Amino acid sequence: MERLWNRNYMKVMTANFALFFAFYLLTPLLPLYLHETFGATKDVIGLVLSGYTIIALLCRPFSGYFVDSYPRKAVLLIAYAAFAIFFAGYLAASTLLLFTIVRTLHGGPFGAVTVANSTAAIDVLPSSRRNEGIGYYGLSNNLAMAISPTFAIFVYTQTHNFQLLFWLAFAIALFGLAVDATVTLKPFTAPTTKRSTVSLDRFFLLRGWLLGADMVFFGFCFGVISNYLAIYGKQVLGITGGTGTWFMLCSVGLILSRLQGGKALRQGRLTHNASEGMLISLVGYTLFVAMPALGTLFTGQAPALSAVGYYGSALLIGLGNGHLWPAFQNMMISMAHHNERGTANSTILISWDFGMGLGILLGGIIAEAAGYTAAFWTVAAVNLAGVALYFLKARQFYINRQIAQEK
Repeated sequence: MERLWNRNYMKVMTANFALFFAFYLLTPLLPLYLHETFGATKDVIGLVLSGYTIIALLCRPFSGYFVDSYPRKAVLLIAYAAFAIFFAGYLAASTLLLFTIVRTLHGGPFGAVTVANSTAAIDVLPSSRRNEGIGYYGLSNNLAMAISPTFAIFVYTQTHNFQLLFWLAFAIALFGLAVDATVTLKPFTAPTTKRSTVSLDRFFLLRGWLLGADMVFFGFCFGVISNYLAIYGKQVLGITGGTGTWFMLCSVGLILSRLQGGKALRQGRLTHNASEGMLISLVGYTLFVAMPALGTLFTGQAPALSAVGYYGSALLIGLGNGHLWPAFQNMMISMAHHNERGTANSTILISWDFGMGLGILLGGIIAEAAGYTAAFWTVAAVNLAGVALYFLKARQFYINRQIAQEK
């Protein structure tokens, strides 16, 4: 069997870890930063933070096109350098408007570098280990998500200094850029098919559109829970300081699922992993919002069951997403030719980002109008809709359209 853990694969994973460590260093604390520094309200926070995801979404299709049409390493390094530099912009943003502009524009290089780096990972993997390798590649995201929010919250509680966190994110992103600069990729080969007209399939894998549509539902759910978790825990459940623990438990679930699901991915059982993941996630999202209500109904007090639902959901959502994500990504790539891998990657990420953006935006609006509990019941309903779409349509859609793997 061909070697999975080659040097270039490990470098790409390290760079991806640094990328997401820098990203998650700020994510859980930005709502607090906006509220404390600029006095932003819930709906304004939602608008400011959703801009990042929206721009990432808009850049994804072009990122896939550039990764497939130009030397991949050059595209990767340019995108990573831009991603790192924007962290310095937060230090200079002295007003809410300036911060909104910097945060929104930062989504562009984030969208590009995640497409370019994951495509580089696919390129350095042996074809016989590709499904498994893509699954393990996600461990670098998961480890960053496990460590970074907890580290960020620790630094903030010790220093109450957001500027220090911005500097740390900048330095870590530069480290990731330096690692990616040492990766060796195959020489660039220009696409053999030249098209004089611009068509949608250059930016979006049309063969995988229904899988992408289904991923929007799951992205929506994680967008709401990851951005409004801390405020909901504090204001509704009375859980303070639990955000870092929630992210850590979620990451433990993600890591366990990647390790446990590696064999199924190696055997090509993608629909099995996807089915298992989305059902576990559905239980997790429902548990998160239902347990406080059950506690109030049966005991008149919510705290004990709230904590069970809050922390238990983290592990389940992590387990579910850890099975779901690599399965969907591999299914999308299985419907793409070699010179469409960047487009396939950008398509699945576009779908997730679109859902995340909707979740961040609508989650803030629903919370402002009807409260956070209503927002999280919406999450459970949207997740159920995504599960139904998969079993009724998307699973067979993939089976009918997959193509033979190419080296």
